[in-house]
Amino acid sequence: MDLFGTAGIRGDARTNVTPSLALAVGRAAAADGSEFVVGRDGRETGAGMAAAIEAGLESGGADVRRVGQVPTPALAYASRGRRGIMVTASHNPPSDNGLKLFVDGTEYDREAERRIESRLDPDSDSPPVAWDRWGTGRTTDVLPSYRDEVVEYVRGVAGDCDGLNVAVDCGNGTASLATPGVLRELGADVTALNANVDGHFPGRESKPTPESLSDLRRFVGDGDGDLGIGHDGDGDRIVVIDADGDVVHEDTVLAVVAEHYVAATEAADPVVVTTPNASGRIDERVEAAGGRVERVRLGALHEGIAAAEASGGSVVFAAEPWKHTHPAFGPWIDAVVSAAVVAALATSAGLSTLREPVRERPYRKVSLECPDDRKSAAMSGLESRLPEAFPDADVATEYGLRLTFPDGSWLLVRPSGTEPYLRLYAESDDVDALVDTASESIRRCIDESA
Repeated sequence: MDLFGTAGIRGDARTNVTPSLALAVGRAAAADGSEFVVGRDGRETGAGMAAAIEAGLESGGADVRRVGQVPTPALAYASRGRRGIMVTASHNPPSDNGLKLFVDGTEYDREAERRIESRLDPDSDSPPVAWDRWGTGRTTDVLPSYRDEVVEYVRGVAGDCDGLNVAVDCGNGTASLATPGVLRELGADVTALNANVDGHFPGRESKPTPESLSDLRRFVGDGDGDLGIGHDGDGDRIVVIDADGDVVHEDTVLAVVAEHYVAATEAADPVVVTTPNASGRIDERVEAAGGRVERVRLGALHEGIAAAEASGGSVVFAAEPWKHTHPAFGPWIDAVVSAAVVAALATSAGLSTLREPVRERPYRKVSLECPDDRKSAAMSGLESRLPEAFPDADVATEYGLRLTFPDGSWLLVRPSGTEPYLRLYAESDDVDALVDTASESIRRCIDESA
């Protein structure tokens, strides 16, 4: 069974991630612990899916604490000292739903996910526990304490937002319940767009992109706003808009925040964990501040944090594009904290000043069609063909195939985990030529894998 993707379980709520599956996952997860918190985003199918999860957990012997509609980071916060399940499909369409599992604030790793999958195997299916061992359920409110702790944390690491004019587009998602209030508490003058939770996502599609954030960009660019923030449906993604209404590249945001954390820490070996598709501009700013970068596969920041700390490093920040973890606050991805940190830094220094030292080379991402059954053979062929095409590059094969060039430019090829594509990422002063040459090699390997 291959149920979990790079960010939990996701799919159509009628044909894939159904209430029947949710009940089975709940029953399987109950064997892991005696108490779970369960939350959900604003999707129309969320209440029924959460009820199914709760039924599975309780019939498996676990107690359930219902926290209702919350951002995913608030559910992760509530899972400290116990376990949690978030019902969300994040930025997927409203017809989808999904499940994300946590233990003590950390997403389940691959081993834990495989353990759940093994329990869902028809040959190992088990009935509910004895009638007198079923768990109990009750409702609790986690949002007030979560918001308060975010404010206290951000004040300590980045300061207040007094006088900042910021617009926040919550995309009708559950970040509506956190980010605007947190920024106001920090002193910002906040205008909230699409800030009512609505599972139809009527304001815009849930995924925050330059196109879907057009209203936010226009609002900030045409007014006197200092900053714009865009979120996805469950509050674990952040997009930053500058005062001109332009999207700040996600890796530039990452580099700015990473440099701040490294410069502020007193740790002897500060580490920033990121992913293979993240820009070299991050390495440059982290190294300038006295830290180092470690990379881990997409969707596994929690695994990268654990590995870096096991080897003696102190992880001060971890991020993949759009999704950030602030280890001193918690081990989960948290765009509410990110929004407040970016706003506070922009208040004290100005966004343009923060961006100035970041070298923003041209960056491209290309998807090349490749049937799932050809991906493995194509990637194997590329391990020899791409180094032959670029003999001066250093090659790494831990998480796809990444080539790094003497001038700091790079390219990465990796198979998509959810779609029939090989993804090509590249950053270079002459990025078009780099992409054209690499794409030719990739297409040949895909054709030869037939």
